[in-house]
Amino acid sequence: MSRSTTAWSAPGPGCGRKPPSGAETGALDAPLTPDALVRPWRTATLVATLVAVVELIVLVVLAGALLAKPLARAVRHHAEAAALAPPKTAPVVVPHRRIVIALPKRSRSQLGVLVLNGNGRSGAAGNAASTLGSLGYHIRGTANAKRQNYATSVVMYKRGFAAEGARLARDLHVKVVGPLDGMSVSALHGGQLVVILGAR
Repeated sequence: MSRSTTAWSAPGPGCGRKPPSGAETGALDAPLTPDALVRPWRTATLVATLVAVVELIVLVVLAGALLAKPLARAVRHHAEAAALAPPKTAPVVVPHRRIVIALPKRSRSQLGVLVLNGNGRSGAAGNAASTLGSLGYHIRGTANAKRQNYATSVVMYKRGFAAEGARLARDLHVKVVGPLDGMSVSALHGGQLVVILGAR
């Protein structure tokens, strides 16, 4: 009976494995920290903010350049207008003067009145003469005035008869009273007062 034997041999170069080293396989990546994840976004935000600030500054400079000329023109125009404007003067205050008319010295029966129609209404002078006659005035005549478009009635008086003229105006409710204007004393036919009847 034969015995088989197996010869032992030293391990060859291909037999047996060494544990893999980091130099041969590469080290595993370490996990990223929160700060490492946020840093890129923070940098991008800062860059975007800087760009926006630069654009805003450029827009402000452009707007100032566009508005500088119109604003300067407006300021110059205002300054020229102020320089050429006439100096402001304080308003002139006219003192109020009260005109006192003396009381009439002559009675109505001592006065002669000429009645003129200045409104173009037929019979106006005759009606006014009748009213004045009933008050005691002497009527020196009735006639048409030189024009027929008087807007208001007028009482005029000869020099020295201002008080009597004011009383005649009150009798007829006439507001306009003054000395003779545009008429001669001889046109009164011996009277001292004249009434020109207007539209009112």
